[in-house]
Amino acid sequence: MSADRVDVVIIGAGLAGSATAWALARRGRSAVVLEAFQPGHRRGSSHGSARIFRRAYPDPFYVKLTGETQPLWRQLADEAGEELILTTGEIDFGPAREQEKMYEVLRASGVPVELIAPGEAAERWPGVAFGADPVMFHPDAGVIDAERAMDAMRALAQARGVQIHYNSPVLSVAASADGAQVRTADRSWQASAVVVAAGPWVEPLIGAQVSLPPLVVTQQQAFHFPPRAQAGPLPVFIYRSEAAAIYGLPAGRDGEVPGAIKMGEHGHGPVTTGDDRDGIVSPASRETVRAFVRDTLEDFDPDPVGELTCLYTSTVTEDFILDRQGPFVICSACSGHGAKFAPLTGEIAADLACGGTSPKTRDRRFTLAAH
Repeated sequence: MSADRVDVVIIGAGLAGSATAWALARRGRSAVVLEAFQPGHRRGSSHGSARIFRRAYPDPFYVKLTGETQPLWRQLADEAGEELILTTGEIDFGPAREQEKMYEVLRASGVPVELIAPGEAAERWPGVAFGADPVMFHPDAGVIDAERAMDAMRALAQARGVQIHYNSPVLSVAASADGAQVRTADRSWQASAVVVAAGPWVEPLIGAQVSLPPLVVTQQQAFHFPPRAQAGPLPVFIYRSEAAAIYGLPAGRDGEVPGAIKMGEHGHGPVTTGDDRDGIVSPASRETVRAFVRDTLEDFDPDPVGELTCLYTSTVTEDFILDRQGPFVICSACSGHGAKFAPLTGEIAADLACGGTSPKTRDRRFTLAAH
C-alpha cells in the first residue's frame, strides 16, 4: 500500500484534535485528521452542547493559561461567525472552602472576582441554598458549545485544505526513516509528525511506541434537571464539600427541556476503557446529585429528565500531557477540565508538530519527563 504524504497526521477529531487541525491550517501546513467514528459521536469526552469555561483554579499556572485561551476562543468565534461560549459567570461555594483559596489566586492574577457573604449571595441567586460559607463569583465563566466549536474548527481547517476522514480507525502507527507512517484499513499516510489526540485510545494507539505515564479512563455520569416555573437564570456553579464536588451548568440543546441544567459529580466513576464502557449510569451517583438538587436548588425539579455517560481520561495529577517524543506528539488534555483550553491545546500541539517548543509549557509540567 503506497503512502500519501502530509506534514502532520492527527489521530482523533475531538476538541483537542479539531483544535490542532485548525492551528496547523492557519500555519499553512498540510494535515489529515483520522477519526475512528462518525461526526458528533458520543463515545469519548468532547461531545454535546455544554462544557464549562472558567478561570477559577487554585493554581496560578492554569489561571494564566485560561487567560491565554480566551482570545483564541474569540478568534474562533469571529472566524466561524457564531458565538461558541455563553457567558454566565460562575459561583463556587461549599464547606470545603476552596473558593477562598481561588479568590486569592484570581485576585493576584488580575482576574475579576468577588467573595460574597452567603446572605448577599442568597439575594442575588434566591433559588440556591448556599449554607454558611462565603461564595465566590467570577464573571468570565460560561458554557462552551463543544459540538459547534468542533464543527467550526474542522470546517475552518477543511477550508484551508486539511483532510478529515471519519469512520477511519487507525490500525497502526510506526516511526519511519523520515517521520512516521499511519495506516487505516484502506489508506496509509507518511508524515513528519503524528499528533495522537485520541482521548481514552491514546495508550492503546501509542503506548508501545512512547513511554506514557498511567492514564486512567473512568466512566462519568451527568443528569439533566428541568426548571420549575419560577426558575431564573443560574450561573455555572461548582459546590465542594469534603465528600464530593458537584458541578452544574445550563445544558443547552442536550437538556431535553428549555432551561434544564446539566449536573454531575466530578471524578466519581468506574475505571474502564474506550472500548469497554458499559454506558450504565450509577444509581448511587444519581441519588447523590438528586439529593443535592432537592436540598440546594429549589427552582429545579430533583427528578432528571435525561442522563448520560461520558469518559474522563486523566493522569494521576490531572495535569495534561503535551509533549513530543520522536515523530509522536502526545496530546492528552485531561478530561474533566481540558475542554476550556481546547484552542490553546491545539496551538501547543501544532507548535510541537512543527518541530518547535511552546512557551506555554515552559514550566515542564506537561512533559512526559515531568509525569
